[in-house]
Amino acid sequence: MEQRDIHTFLLRFFQANQCDILEESTGHMTVQLTIEMDKLIMNRPFYWHWLEKTGGVPEPRQLTLITDQKKVDDTIEGEFIHFGSPRLFQIFEAVKQQGRFIRLYEQVTPLMKNQIALEPWLGLNVKISYLADRKKDKLLSLGLHLIRGEVVEQFQEKLETRELSSQIPDYCFTMSTMIKPESGVKRLYSLMEHYAHEEPDDWAVRAVQKWKEDTELLNQFYEGTSDTSVEYEIERQALKTLYEPKISLTIENGGLFYLQQKRGG
Repeated sequence: MEQRDIHTFLLRFFQANQCDILEESTGHMTVQLTIEMDKLIMNRPFYWHWLEKTGGVPEPRQLTLITDQKKVDDTIEGEFIHFGSPRLFQIFEAVKQQGRFIRLYEQVTPLMKNQIALEPWLGLNVKISYLADRKKDKLLSLGLHLIRGEVVEQFQEKLETRELSSQIPDYCFTMSTMIKPESGVKRLYSLMEHYAHEEPDDWAVRAVQKWKEDTELLNQFYEGTSDTSVEYEIERQALKTLYEPKISLTIENGGLFYLQQKRGG
């Protein structure tokens, strides 16, 4: 998961949860958390328990997250967030708790109070994990137009250009889908499987070679010994578990997005 993907994911996450983005650059963002979000990701259970007991005024925190240290001024103080960091893990868990799928509408202002059609898109973010003795993760974002069947790559970046909200704006209506969301998920997932297997397989070739070399060493170690079949089989299976190349796909999040059609896109 690249830092740019993390920045986009965080921005969409906080906006979808009604957290105000107080400040943002290509390398950081400062967010005013809601009470619900503070409870989910800030690890302050005793504070909120005390507040509920005393009836005090809640003060959810502001959070500054740095997503690219090379692109922020030295005066900006915040928490560096990257794939594998505890804070990002907490946010992933928050997404799972809330439900992986959301429904958002583009906020548009109609002219002369004319009705504006919002077209349905299904968006999925999938983590592709390449697993052997080492692990490599890649985040893939695709959008499927649920009427035309058009597929757009880097769908998160498309959403980045739109203002979205959980409430449909006035004088707008949503168009009916021709493709059911359930069928759309299966279609996008199959496409992502295809993308996953198009990745260069040098990582798998290297792992298989190391697997072969370590197996030869194992065979040499047990050569000429007796009554070691159980131990040998355990170690042989351990090498298989360690080195056998595997690819897994995990749907991290997604949703239905109703967007206004724009010229040229």
